[in-house]
Amino acid sequence: MRAQFVLSEIGVGLRRNLTMTFAVIVSVALSLALFGGSLLMSDQVSTMKGYWYDKVNVSIFLCNKHDADSDVNCAKGAVTEDQKKQILSDLHNMSIVEKVSYESQDQAYKHYKEQFGNSPLASSLTPDQMQESYRIKLKDPQKYQVVASAFNGRAGVQSVQDQKGILDNLFQLLNLMNRGALGVMAMMLIVALLLIVNTVRVSAFSRRRETGIMRLVGASGFYIQAPFIAEAAVAGLIGGGLACVGLVVGRYFTIDHGMDLSHKLTLINFVGWDAVLAKLPLILATSVLMPALAAFFALRKYLKV
Repeated sequence: MRAQFVLSEIGVGLRRNLTMTFAVIVSVALSLALFGGSLLMSDQVSTMKGYWYDKVNVSIFLCNKHDADSDVNCAKGAVTEDQKKQILSDLHNMSIVEKVSYESQDQAYKHYKEQFGNSPLASSLTPDQMQESYRIKLKDPQKYQVVASAFNGRAGVQSVQDQKGILDNLFQLLNLMNRGALGVMAMMLIVALLLIVNTVRVSAFSRRRETGIMRLVGASGFYIQAPFIAEAAVAGLIGGGLACVGLVVGRYFTIDHGMDLSHKLTLINFVGWDAVLAKLPLILATSVLMPALAAFFALRKYLKV
């Protein structure tokens, strides 16, 4: 009987405040969709870091005869064979180095023509103007500074460059976008909480006579509050369900089909369905607990039971 009463009161409350209930559902859906999207963006950045950092190289560019007049690091002239052997030997002796590959001037010129063949500068370059280099794959890409400090300023070395620095700028941008999404989500969450509190108070005010009678006949505080808390929880659950549908549909149509980004952007290792599905229970749990707790604390003060 009690369960039937609570369920009937939930239906009455939702129908009486249909407009505000709809607003609660929409605001909860949007805020939790942004919340889930932010979590997936964080996973995406972590996935991309693991994918790309594993592929980055540290490059040691060697001096050529044209660098002597234009670069202070090459003031002593082009790199000698003995210097190249010593650099290679030192690299192989470093425990953080996984693999070392050598790129000759001819290979560097060929790669430059492949990448920048349409550039006006490409037609004026000759192979002897290109720099020899060692491309080093590290066991831990974070330890670039160890290589840089060991070889920067050494005779025959023009510069030491780390491709990780280029990726760091990209990841900083992605993290900034993610923080922006979290900020919007927080604002939407506040709006949703305010709507939930107002909806519960309006519902309680419209049924103040019934609640007064229930207090007089000795009904417990929780028994009086239960229909209002359940109303908020149901509205939140509907909004959470819509947020989950939005995430699943968004993942399906942007990455797998529709925009088909997984095939158009093959350089990006997108998060899989397992990451999306893992977020859905958290979103649903939040969609129930957040409105229920907001209603509980609002009613404690308003009903004074």
